Amino acid sequence: MTPSRPPTPANRLVVVGAGITGLAAAVEWRRRRPDDEIVVLEAGDRIGGKLHRIELAGSWYDTGPEALLARVPEAVRLVEQLGWGDRLVAPATTQASVVLPDGRYPLPAGTVLGVPASAEGLDGILTPAGVARVRAEAELPPLSPADGDVAVGGLLRERLGDEVVDRLVEPLLGGVYAGRADELSLTATMPALAAALPGAGSVLAAAAAAREAGNRSRGDADGPVFVTVDAGLGALPAALVEAARADVRLRTPAHGLRRTATGFEVSAGPVAAPHVITADAVIVTAPAGKAARLLGEVAPDAVEPLQGIPYASMAVVAMAFPAQDVAAGSGLLVPPVTGRLVKGVTVSSAKWPHLAGGEALLVRSSVGRFRDEAQLQRPDGELAADVVADVADLLGLSRPEPLDTRVVRWGGGLPQYQVGHPQRVAAIRAAVAGVPGLAVAGAAFEGLGVPACIRDAHRAVDALA
Repeated sequence: MTPSRPPTPANRLVVVGAGITGLAAAVEWRRRRPDDEIVVLEAGDRIGGKLHRIELAGSWYDTGPEALLARVPEAVRLVEQLGWGDRLVAPATTQASVVLPDGRYPLPAGTVLGVPASAEGLDGILTPAGVARVRAEAELPPLSPADGDVAVGGLLRERLGDEVVDRLVEPLLGGVYAGRADELSLTATMPALAAALPGAGSVLAAAAAAREAGNRSRGDADGPVFVTVDAGLGALPAALVEAARADVRLRTPAHGLRRTATGFEVSAGPVAAPHVITADAVIVTAPAGKAARLLGEVAPDAVEPLQGIPYASMAVVAMAFPAQDVAAGSGLLVPPVTGRLVKGVTVSSAKWPHLAGGEALLVRSSVGRFRDEAQLQRPDGELAADVVADVADLLGLSRPEPLDTRVVRWGGGLPQYQVGHPQRVAAIRAAVAGVPGLAVAGAAFEGLGVPACIRDAHRAVDALA
């Protein structure tokens, strides 16, 4: 009788970072390799990264990302994979307005992150001279293919004028990236527009082409653009850990990575008393600066481009006011030209059906932009009081005394896709691809939104498969 062989030991995947990217990578790895061991190392004291929810006036309320872009399907598919498909909620309204020094104006339909496809609908939000400047773009010389990346603000100011940038593009990019249009990469932040420019010859025509391409990619043009889950997106991390059957180790920073003959050794835990975890494969989803320190020995060519990705800090103030009528749609965009403290206001009770009809008006607002973070140095109570006053004034609240407020800070939380970002990402990926068994993923590379992070997690798993 031939003696039986001992079972082949399962592989071990180590994921650095328990944010949405790391947890999505763990779930996808488990789906493909059900017998492997998965260890997730998290420096902080909770899972989820920017996905975070609090209890506000009796409701679960997101203080990080609050919506999923439905046209990027990875997030919706993952929610359905978790068995939560029946918990997806579409917004009741997405009509937002822009606050300007002379009044409030509906956000024009048909823009690409604020870039208009025509001059229609811009009256009021732009001055007559600003509207004329947009119309005049058709008379400018056709755009020639650009050599390399350009700044969003530089191109748009030259073609469409300052008002388009200052009144439309800045508040939208500020909301997504907490960044500045004059520094952000066109290719990285508006890839559809950048791709359409060479053949379109003008920004207006490129915006129209980008919108048309986006509608085609959605398939169901009548479906919602955004969705969320009724328990808040902050409920997803715990469900992902359960689905991944992962060994999640909190308060366990990874601070060293070295290659061995059979895989990797990850040095983790307290710097003064680290322990070593062996791994067959490693996926690094830490922010760029931490990833640079971790990859210094195994992928040195990735270090400089990783260090070239700066981060912005911001704070979200969640507020519950007594229930009252507010005529602001889903919320307000507040450009820097107003001199206001807040960058925007989301009226969650109007936007999301599952948060409507209660005894409280639920609102959130954000503060802080890249290179303009002085307001964040103030204590929570002082910052919250000033934000409440700003929001009450903007919304015209008849009962402005809040029932509850919470300040959630995202220090160094938002990577800045500055000019040259695509080249930096390509260099990082090339350096890491040269190390078998190693991959990187996360918001630092090709998208800040939850679906983009999930897509990047799947890309990392594909690279190791």
